[in-house]
Amino acid sequence: MTTPETYADLGEAGWRWVLDQVRWDDGPWIPESVAPGGDDGAGGPPDDRDNMHSGIGGLAHVLAEIREARPWTDEETALADGIATRIRRDLGGRSHYTYFDGLVSDLGVLSALGSDGADGVVARLVELRQDDGWDQPFLGPDAPEHSRINDMTLGTAGIVLGAVWAHRLGTPGAAELARTAADILLAEGEPTEAGTNWYFVPRRFTVDQPPARRERQMPNWSHGLAGIAGALAIAGAELGRPDLVEAARRGAEHLVTMGDTSGGGFRLPHVLPGQPDMDEFTYTWCHGPSGTSLAFTALEHAGIEEVAGESPAQWQRRCLHSVRTSGIPERLHPGFWDNDGRCCGTAGAGDVFLDAWQRRGVEDDLAFAQVLGDAIVSRALVDGDRATWRFTEHRNEDPLLPPGVGWMQGVAGISAYLLRLARVLRGGRTTPAVARLDTWWNLPLSPA
Repeated sequence: MTTPETYADLGEAGWRWVLDQVRWDDGPWIPESVAPGGDDGAGGPPDDRDNMHSGIGGLAHVLAEIREARPWTDEETALADGIATRIRRDLGGRSHYTYFDGLVSDLGVLSALGSDGADGVVARLVELRQDDGWDQPFLGPDAPEHSRINDMTLGTAGIVLGAVWAHRLGTPGAAELARTAADILLAEGEPTEAGTNWYFVPRRFTVDQPPARRERQMPNWSHGLAGIAGALAIAGAELGRPDLVEAARRGAEHLVTMGDTSGGGFRLPHVLPGQPDMDEFTYTWCHGPSGTSLAFTALEHAGIEEVAGESPAQWQRRCLHSVRTSGIPERLHPGFWDNDGRCCGTAGAGDVFLDAWQRRGVEDDLAFAQVLGDAIVSRALVDGDRATWRFTEHRNEDPLLPPGVGWMQGVAGISAYLLRLARVLRGGRTTPAVARLDTWWNLPLSPA
């Protein structure tokens, strides 16, 4: 059995490698990936250098995890100060608002560092808002001008979650921003026979697209109805808005009609309608039941007692059952579980299982979190006191990808998972967990 010390030492080795990749040019920055024996940062900082997904913003979340285990070193303190300074200084010029790469990301980064500046982020989000939402540049040149997106990672639901988080931290103006964003999201819902649905892109912006594209959905947490229903539930609970809670319930009622409940589980397809070149189901934070389980704990937080005849807690357990029995973390065939990151792989699923164990104390959840941790240990590339991980893209001639650096798809996020797993194994269910804007309601209901 892998010891907590092994997980912790490997997490520190990965983090040491990440720190080696930090460059300084008008503040800190990191390359997205580093080829073995090479330097993929030779071209200088990327335009999105500050973001949470693959930039320095994500390192703030690792620093928050490290702070739970030990004091920061001088190097880490300087990095934290540099990240906060970059984020605060450039707020006025930032127009992207997303959870991955924009102003919502900034809210999570600043809170992880314990830094001020969230009021400036909220003010900038208010400044960018138009009557029916926020402009979204990610849809490409064929999208209608001033398109909107509903989802959690790129769209309005992410603003809802970020604003609620800022409100919980006492940020001026955040409650009003959350109410406004929630109302905008509420207006995009489409009634169905079972409840209410929200598309990734509101269909008023896709009327000229081919039917197959207009009807396409990614229903799980990151880009779909699961994340939207979860955001509405959290907003309704925190703002005292029963209408938002009811909208979330109706969204969940529709959500469960799109999934597979066989064998006591619950899983939603990655994409609807299905695509011939990909597996129908994946088990990740972004597009699988690992992330979708967060929607059901959000409904539970909002006081919803029943969805389609079962409690939100039962639906959460169904999601986790589907993950545990899916075959992960084995790489069963090319394209199945080729990633150990937080967004699309092992570390992200593992964090959800640690949350679940600390929340409810089901021993299977802790055991599976260790199974996932052991897979990460077995796939580590260790060089002295440094460690990295290389994901696989089976469609490439050379399938091994260079090690990613950052939080969502790199060594930083994997290292944080290993460090947390070590802490939890040492400290038990009452071990403090780092609350983040996308997970705080998923943590223990009360002291165990």
